[in-house]
Parts: sequence; C-alpha cells; structure tokens
Amino acid sequence: MKSENVTPPTKKSLDKERYNRRKFLSALGIGAAGVSLLSSCERNDWYDQFKDNKDGATLDFKDDIGVLNYAYALEQLEAAFYTQVAANPASGFTAAQKAYFMDVQYHEIAHREFFKKALGANAIGSLEVDFSSINFSDAASVLAAAKTFEDLGVAAYNGAGVRLTTDAYLVIAGQIVSVEARHAAWVRDQISNGSFADLNDLSALGSNNSGGLDGALTPDKVLPLAANYIKTKINVINL
Repeated sequence: MKSENVTPPTKKSLDKERYNRRKFLSALGIGAAGVSLLSSCERNDWYDQFKDNKDGATLDFKDDIGVLNYAYALEQLEAAFYTQVAANPASGFTAAQKAYFMDVQYHEIAHREFFKKALGANAIGSLEVDFSSINFSDAASVLAAAKTFEDLGVAAYNGAGVRLTTDAYLVIAGQIVSVEARHAAWVRDQISNGSFADLNDLSALGSNNSGGLDGALTPDKVLPLAANYIKTKINVINL
C-alpha cells in the first residue's frame, strides 16, 4: 500500500481532536470517567505510530490501545465488505435481504468510526482489503463470506475481552459484540433456516463453544484468517 504524505498534527489540531472525541464518546453514553480514562491513554509518540503505519499496521497488544486497534482493524474489514455488498447487491437477493445488508453496512461503518474517533492519533491507518475470493454477484458466495466475517468477529471480541483493563472499553466491546452476534444469527438463517444458534463451526480452530457459550478466539488465531482479506501488512507485537 502506498504511503501518503501526512503533515504531523499541531498542538491546536490535537487539542481539537481530543475535544471532538470527548463530545463523540459522551454522545455514545460514556460518562466523564470513561472519557478521562481514554485521555490518560493518549501517547506522545505520534511519529513512531506513523512510522509503523507507513509500511503496514502495527498492533501492539501491550495495552488497551492495541486491543482497540485490533477491533478497529476488524471493523474496517467488515465495513468495507458490507459497503460493497450494499452498493451492488447480488441478483439473487430478495428485497428483505437487500434491506438487511443496507442496514448492516451502517452498523459496521458506525463501529469503524467509533474506534477511529476514540483512538485518534493512536489509530492505525486505513487498511487495504482484498475481496477477490468473493463473488459479489452470487448470493451464496456473499452469504458465506458474511457468515465468515460475523462468526470471526464474534469470536474475536470474545477472545480479546480478557485483555482489556478499562471498564468503559469492556462495556463498549460487549455492546458491539452483541450486535455482531445478531448479524451472525441472521446470516446463518439465510443459509440454513434454524441454524442461527449453531456454535460449533469455530471449534476446530480452538474456540470453546460448550455450555451454551459462544466461541472465543485469541488474536493469533483470528488475524491469519482475517489476513486472507487484507492486503496491508499487519505487524503484531507483545501478543
């Protein structure tokens, strides 16, 4: 992916961005304590972060910022997929299916933009996706890909939650993963009616689906699968 010429942010622009993030998070229902916690995580190593992002995206799992960037990367992937589906729906889709994918497009864009705003200068760059393996004109191919993305997303959130140390982030992660699980259930039913509660598909990858609990996969298992659809090099440290 080509690097862009980016002007380093000035103090005035960073102060404005922090103010906008506070307004954004407050609008989402995160109180002053959550906003304060986010501010305490802001770093002064913007140049190092930018250097990492020029030739790829670096996910540093040493703290909550790395976990949020991990979620941001996955939401970028889902938003890009659903945007393409909604723009050119498969000819075999019903009116209800077309409407569903239009709605989910907006859900995933909202998730992506939430993480982008919350991370601010700490956010990884925009990822370049590769959907060449998906036939967007074929309904079955699109539904199969949607099932993969949703099941993987749910398992990824469940597997990464233990790494979060900030209560406000855990709350947000729980709110987002519940929406992703609703998506996964709907997609499964479109493929095979009544299969919405089948929790066994990811067991071969090591997720524990016993006792009525949904799957959970650690980042080292999620990222190689997601990489099949991402051109941008993703570097992982402190995992």
